[in-house]
Amino acid sequence: MTDTALMSIPGPIDPVPVARPDAADGLTPRSDGRIDLLGLPRERIAIFLAEAGLDDKAAKLRSRQVFHWIYHRGVSDFEAMTDIAKTMRPWLAERFVIGRPEIVEAQHSTDGTRKWLLRTADGHDFEMVFIPDADRGTLCVSSQVGCTLNCTFCHTGTMRLVRNLTPGEIVGQVMLARDALGEWPRGSMAGLEDEEDAGHYSSDGRLLTNIVMMGMGEPLYNFENVKSALRIVMDGAGLALSKRRITLSTSGVVPMMARAGEEIGVNLAVSLHAVNKETRDEIVPLNRKYGIDELLTACAAYPGASNARRITFEYVMLKDKNDSDADARELVRLLKHYNLPAKVNLIPFNPWPGAAYETSSPERVRRFSEIVFEAGISAPVRTPRGRDIDAACGQLRTAAEKKSRAERDREAAAVA
Repeated sequence: MTDTALMSIPGPIDPVPVARPDAADGLTPRSDGRIDLLGLPRERIAIFLAEAGLDDKAAKLRSRQVFHWIYHRGVSDFEAMTDIAKTMRPWLAERFVIGRPEIVEAQHSTDGTRKWLLRTADGHDFEMVFIPDADRGTLCVSSQVGCTLNCTFCHTGTMRLVRNLTPGEIVGQVMLARDALGEWPRGSMAGLEDEEDAGHYSSDGRLLTNIVMMGMGEPLYNFENVKSALRIVMDGAGLALSKRRITLSTSGVVPMMARAGEEIGVNLAVSLHAVNKETRDEIVPLNRKYGIDELLTACAAYPGASNARRITFEYVMLKDKNDSDADARELVRLLKHYNLPAKVNLIPFNPWPGAAYETSSPERVRRFSEIVFEAGISAPVRTPRGRDIDAACGQLRTAAEKKSRAERDREAAAVA
């Protein structure tokens, strides 16, 4: 494993992860010196091609061709780009690469859920999950290796934060899922020589129809990389997934929520999980920095939120902790007080070794749901998926760890 600079984490309550120097420009780091084009928009691909020696016109044309092959056809080998001259393909391969996270392990649940353990080029592990349903297929995407929020019900929260994932490592999860599902579109190459290059691919009818940024990590603490990755996912000339089919989940990083709505524009999900300060301080420690009132005020101001595009509030059901009738009624009061276009997802707690909580009984969950429904707010109970492979909500965790600077210095010295 190559040496990886550690991230700066100011404190346990309001950590603001700082990108590593080698990833600050959004590139996925590589030890061989080649530039990984995965995760880059056409404009940046054109810039790198021009810096490598192509004139501006050729760089612009080749960038559109390469972008199409990468994101519309799922190609990872320049030799497969048949409309690019044979003599140019080795030139591209010498300078560039189209990466994918390494698949360490792939697991299949009895209910059809699939989980992949993935590894970055510098040797860190993270996970993604695909959840098939009758009318949709949802990919749960990670944004960080580990997490720094320490939510007590979440297994991922027991990990240390190692680093942010780059745009390429985030987009790469979508690419790998498309690879595994065998559903790359085969659009026409016609028109790539023209100035306008608009894609027309639609995901309707395909297995992978939705993306949720609900995997490992807090997406709004990796905002720039998540934004870059999702813009590529939504690009009509590439992966072409509608913003209405993408949901970004946050534990409540209030200062970044408005920017997420304005600059990304996808659906918002909020990990609420409690309706009073004492309980939420315990379950979601970030509440000590950004309290419930501040969070719900930010939700009310979220750009694009409406009855047609409701904010989803995630609420994990913990026995004798947040599941009483009084909690349900207070949840209704809060959502109505802030006039929020809301949907509540009730999530039976998914146990993991060492967890301090128990799952609410089915009867208690049902009664909680009834109270919220009777107030005119949708409150479906989420069916746990992938529990047998630890792929359910709150169960993602890898053996990744953040080593100390001294440990890394010793490793580097031993290699030298």
